Parts: sequence; C-alpha cells; structure tokens
Amino acid sequence: MSQEADQFDGSSLPATPARDRRARLRSIAKIAIFDIGGPLVVYALLRSHGFPAVTALILSGVLPGVGVGFGVLQHRRLDVIGALVLAGILVGTVLGLISHNARPVLLEGSLPTALFGLACLGSLRTQRPLIYAFALEFTGPGSAQGREMTRLWQYQEFRHVFRVMTVVWGAGYLVEAAIRVVIVEHTSTGTALASSKIMPFIFAAVLATWTAVYGQQQRRKGEQMAAAMAAQSAAGPAPDPSGPAIER
Repeated sequence: MSQEADQFDGSSLPATPARDRRARLRSIAKIAIFDIGGPLVVYALLRSHGFPAVTALILSGVLPGVGVGFGVLQHRRLDVIGALVLAGILVGTVLGLISHNARPVLLEGSLPTALFGLACLGSLRTQRPLIYAFALEFTGPGSAQGREMTRLWQYQEFRHVFRVMTVVWGAGYLVEAAIRVVIVEHTSTGTALASSKIMPFIFAAVLATWTAVYGQQQRRKGEQMAAAMAAQSAAGPAPDPSGPAIER
C-alpha cells in the first residue's frame, strides 16, 4: 500500500511518465534491496562465514526494518503495515534469542500477515471496512475522487463492493500466513527464508489483480444501472392502466 510522496522530490508537480518511471524504479529497488535480495544475501554470507542460523536470520531481518525506517523518514509517519512488520521482527527476534531456534524467527512474517487478515475480517463489524479505509486514505479524502467515494458510501451496492473486497483480502492473507507456517515446519531454513520473502509479493499481486478486475466489473454494472435509471426518468412515468377512461 503506497504512501504519498514527499514534496521535496517534486511530487506536488503534475505527474509525468518520466517521473512515474523513476518512482516505480525506486520502489522496485527498495523492495529488491530491503525486502527480498538483501536479506537473502546477508543470510547466505553470514551462514557461509559460520554464523548460526538463528543469528544469521536475526541480522538479515534488520534490512526490512531499515526499509520501514526509510519509509517513516520519507512520509513523516508510520503506517499500519510498517508497524505490523516491525512488531513481527521484534517478536521473532525475541523468541529466537530465547529459544535459540530458527523457526520463531522465520515465523515473524506470518504474524503481521495473520493480524492484517484478522483486522480485515474484524472490520466488517465496524461502520467502514478496512479496505475502504485504505482506499480512501490512498486516494486522499480531500481529493475529488476521495469526495466521490465518501458520497457513494451512502449506497448499499457501493458498500457491498468494499465489503466483498475486504472479505477476499482478509481470507487471502490468512491463507498466506497458514502456507508460510507449513513451509517453515516442513522445509529447510534457507527455503523457508526465500519463500517468506517472495510469497507476500505473489499474494499481493494476485489480490491486487483480482481487486482491479472485480472493481472494473462492478463499475460497469453501476454505470449500466445509472444509464437505465436515467433513460427511465427521461421517458417519464408510464401511463396508469387503472386511470379514468377517455370520454367520447
């Protein structure tokens, strides 16, 4: 989930294809260095130099925390996802140091994943589900699109769309957390570490693609309903068959 860019890097100016490409490249580089490639390289190097698996895992987990820290410095705030990532790293590190076992460290990524899934499903009992809150925050409540989302929330069909999205995202993240636990319990430390770095992006890509397709389908359905209602309104009320007969 993206955050607003800092004004220093020119994000307040109109977007251009070149700046969009640079922003995407920076995002990809950040993921490659701090979330995927960096931790795997650090773990492999430390293991090759004789470090225990638990120590190597804990030290390799520093890089994702540094990535969250850079995000906080850039956006001047810590978002929910960043907080869950830091909490997972902290819990996994403490449990790993206490137990001297690599499994609690490897399971640290499952904690924020499961908590986010539960938060999504739990938010269905609140006034506004979590995916709608994230979408509104991403769009900007004060923007034209954000104001339109706020206005459309009064309609049951619009609320239903975001509730379905929230159910799918919540269930998806719980499934991911469960798969990660199974992998940790039944594979080697290196395989579990690699899967824990790659799997979140696979699930996020699948869920984001489904959300885009489902959103487009519902948007077209809404436009068709609005067009039908407009045509019916333009045609005027239908004649009442039970009305008074025409005098001759």
